[in-house]
Amino acid sequence: MKDLPFSQSEFDRRIKRTRAAMEARGIELMFITDPSNQHWLTAYDGWSFYVHQGVLLSLDGPPLWWGRYMDMLGGRRTCWMEDAQILGYGDHYVQSTEHHPMQDLAAHIRDMGLGAARIGVEMENYYYSAKAHAVLIDELPDADIVDATALVNWQRLVKSDEEIAFLRRAARISDKVVQTAIDRAEPGVRKNDLVADILHAGITGVDEDWGDYPAILPLTPSGEDATAAHLTWNGRLMQTGEATFFELSGVFRRYHAPLCRTVFLGTPPDDMKRAEAAQIEGIEAGLEAARAGNRTCDIANAFMEVLGRYGIERSGRMGYSIGVSYPPDWGERTASIRSEDETVLKPGMAFHFMPALWMESWGLETTETILIRPDGPAEPLCTAPRKLFVKD
Repeated sequence: MKDLPFSQSEFDRRIKRTRAAMEARGIELMFITDPSNQHWLTAYDGWSFYVHQGVLLSLDGPPLWWGRYMDMLGGRRTCWMEDAQILGYGDHYVQSTEHHPMQDLAAHIRDMGLGAARIGVEMENYYYSAKAHAVLIDELPDADIVDATALVNWQRLVKSDEEIAFLRRAARISDKVVQTAIDRAEPGVRKNDLVADILHAGITGVDEDWGDYPAILPLTPSGEDATAAHLTWNGRLMQTGEATFFELSGVFRRYHAPLCRTVFLGTPPDDMKRAEAAQIEGIEAGLEAARAGNRTCDIANAFMEVLGRYGIERSGRMGYSIGVSYPPDWGERTASIRSEDETVLKPGMAFHFMPALWMESWGLETTETILIRPDGPAEPLCTAPRKLFVKD
């Protein structure tokens, strides 16, 4: 018996949305390599994205999942489709200098009668290589292979009720992992030991909600390391007089609810306390602007207006859409919270609102996973206190 995460009607909804987007672009067949998109359409769930795999979606019939033969067996355990729709290629294609998996994929496309079709591929994707593209073009000379990057991603932007329920369960785990990080942070604690506790808390989960692995491993830099955004951990001891930010996420069945908080061991400097006040006030202004009918840029501009009143400079985006994801990123790579993005907010959209501040000698991350509601300001899904945690 398969343990499918969603109802069949939910998968049907997703395929219908994707096909409508394909038809609008004149695309007859999509080859989808993004693991998050594969999972969203078929429920495929395996740590196999280091080899070539993907979903073939035409304008009729069920999707086909295609991958390595040994992973085809995992597809039969996790995908909602029948076994006949799950295809596998032999190991002689894997990391070979003589053969390439795209040769096998092209044969399946020809067997579908789509060897001369307009085919969409995800060219700006971690998992679709330049070599794969070149071989596919060579194998399908009559096809019109076009860039359809993020076509599926944009269909994921508004979450269904079933997805929102998963986000709420992930948020409960996020609260737990962040509280674990704050509680465990003390002078003399080795950073890797602290991260071990964080990972244990996240995978243990909360009550019946077991924890899945995060698409991004814990980011936990301290002191001057926290002036950089994406450092992980080392074996260094935590020290008095330093701030450490924790960029973490609980995960439930691949759905993420990222949450960041910062702890200072000792007495924080005045400029950090002032930045804390600006950041929290700015987040509140951003949440107020995060209403259905407004735009993602309205959230960013509301935050930046507050920061400007405090005389603090900041550049770059301050959030992105989130939902289901696989490594190496928990963002959906669609709408961003930044001044030049005019995506209209709709009920059911979810974002990691993360207006972090990375200054010359310290970093301060206070963020929220937010859900756009039908009425009123956005709802933060986590409950962790929104503040700089100070441990004397």
